[in-house]
Amino acid sequence: MGQQSPVLVTRHLTKRYGSLTALDDLSIALDRGQILGLIGPNGAGKTTTIRILVGQARPTAGSASIAGADCVRDAKKIKRLVGYMPDVFGAYENMRVHEYLDFFGAAFRMPRPQRGERIEAVMETAGCADLRDRFLEGLSLGMKQRVGIARTLLHDPEVLILDEPGTGLDPKARIDMRQLLLRLAAMGKTLIVSSHILPELSRICDRVAILVRGRLCAFGTLEEILHRVSERSLVEVQLLSADQVDRAAELIRREVGEDAEIAASPAEAMVRFRASQSEGKLASLLAALVAEGLSPSQFREVPLDLEDTFLSVIREEDAARAPAPSNPGSSPR
Repeated sequence: MGQQSPVLVTRHLTKRYGSLTALDDLSIALDRGQILGLIGPNGAGKTTTIRILVGQARPTAGSASIAGADCVRDAKKIKRLVGYMPDVFGAYENMRVHEYLDFFGAAFRMPRPQRGERIEAVMETAGCADLRDRFLEGLSLGMKQRVGIARTLLHDPEVLILDEPGTGLDPKARIDMRQLLLRLAAMGKTLIVSSHILPELSRICDRVAILVRGRLCAFGTLEEILHRVSERSLVEVQLLSADQVDRAAELIRREVGEDAEIAASPAEAMVRFRASQSEGKLASLLAALVAEGLSPSQFREVPLDLEDTFLSVIREEDAARAPAPSNPGSSPR
């Protein structure tokens, strides 16, 4: 049996608005049942990407397809294949939940008998069946998000695109949302989740795409991206007393090198540094601290998480785009 084709593919996807390039040469692929975490600072190109995928914008160059349908040429088919829940979606407050879903089922031109069955099914899937007779105005934000996902599932799309589904939710509602998204992926849905809540994304994503200034700066599994940036690991040195902090920081700078990022915190009696170091070099550094008469009570490498990775990728991108320092000895032309 041959390998399945990716459900979602973008090739060199580019979008320009005059002289502004909002999206620059985006190429990614997702398989059925995968969850992609789409992250980036404001203005990174996330919304532009989503608008192209749901058929609300045309790319300047490149292409995007979902289940073999081109997002531009097959716009009508894309509307059936994609379910989109924006960060702020319309909710008619004077409607009951089942009336609200019925309204959108009618908008999808679903026959009434089929519509009723489908509404019950999506409410069950989204975990809001017990809300069917509640008015929307009386629902919490977490409940409304569940109803929003039920609405997104009405036409049984293959791909779900969710923009900030966890924003404003309390911790219990976030856990519920996370479990719901994992359940949808297990059902074979392919999800793109755009969010600023990076710890939540790291728990559910099969793939991560980091956009900065319209460019795809990192794409792959979380482990692959962590490995890419882990060459400069973060190490914490906990000392027994605050008066040892300055001496420890100076020794670390001598041993590790001037390019190390070192932060001394006398209040915590701790020195943190980030540098490219092998395990052997870290062991030698610990021995040097002890030989210097210092008393490190803890010496540990801090595991990176998605937030660290995101910040590291942004720093790399900023450094790459920074203008080269001018030669002070050169004369202006």
